[in-house]
Amino acid sequence: MHNKIKCIYNTPALLGESPLWHPEEQMLYWVDIEKPALHRLDPRTQQHRMWPMPTEIGCIALCAQGGLVAAMRYGFARIALPAGEVTMITSPVTEADGVMFNDGKCDRAGRFWAGTKDRLEQADIGSLYRLDAQGHCTEMAKGFTVTNGVAWSPDNTVFYVCNSPARIIYQYDFSITSGTLSHKRIFAHLPEDSGYPDGITVDSEGGVWNAHWDGWRVTRYLPNGKIDDVITMPVQRPTSCCFGGTELTTLYITSASTRMSAEELKQNPLAGCVFAVDVGVKGIVETALAHPTTR
Repeated sequence: MHNKIKCIYNTPALLGESPLWHPEEQMLYWVDIEKPALHRLDPRTQQHRMWPMPTEIGCIALCAQGGLVAAMRYGFARIALPAGEVTMITSPVTEADGVMFNDGKCDRAGRFWAGTKDRLEQADIGSLYRLDAQGHCTEMAKGFTVTNGVAWSPDNTVFYVCNSPARIIYQYDFSITSGTLSHKRIFAHLPEDSGYPDGITVDSEGGVWNAHWDGWRVTRYLPNGKIDDVITMPVQRPTSCCFGGTELTTLYITSASTRMSAEELKQNPLAGCVFAVDVGVKGIVETALAHPTTR
């Protein structure tokens, strides 16, 4: 069903995450959480640039006023481009809380959502936070061990989020007007032999694409939770995915090489690289964090 999966960037990340397509630049951005850096690649020319980051960087999104918004170790920050200068906005958690920020995205009203995870990945002490254009941060949900895979349905009525160690993708009812969540329920529960749910993106048909950490695959779920398609990956730990390319039909997939044994690395020498595959369905352009004067 798929064209061949291509490795488009073959310098391994420790923990590649949060792929983000910039529609104006036609560039792919992503982060390495553990060797903290922001990366950018022009898929047409293979020109690559990297900006070292001052702390772990869990996820990124576009900013309407330029540059990026990011979830750093303990809070939200703006990243000015092309300088790469990081300016903190707010830090809702501290080292004493035992958590750090992980995955996130902007909703289509221009609010940035990101979740925390237990740094030991054992206790359900992670929460989901919402940052608005004015820099106000609100805790929206709690009880996650590792928050992952934030995404919304095309009609903005359903919110998806993973609790990775529990192998569960949850969905909530979502209000785009108020930016609130309700009616939490299980969307998908991954069997033990298919790894852990990591990053998510949603296509224009409502299909939910989920990267399976330790599962060697990316799965497309229909809006009713049934598995529609599986991309077998050449790496054990695909971490997240996003749509990009001129037609938004290319699925870009990040991966990880962290905490792998020599034997595991031998089995998947491309661990930590970035991949692309044409999946024949269009994605949705990611929304930017709204400009403060527009909300």
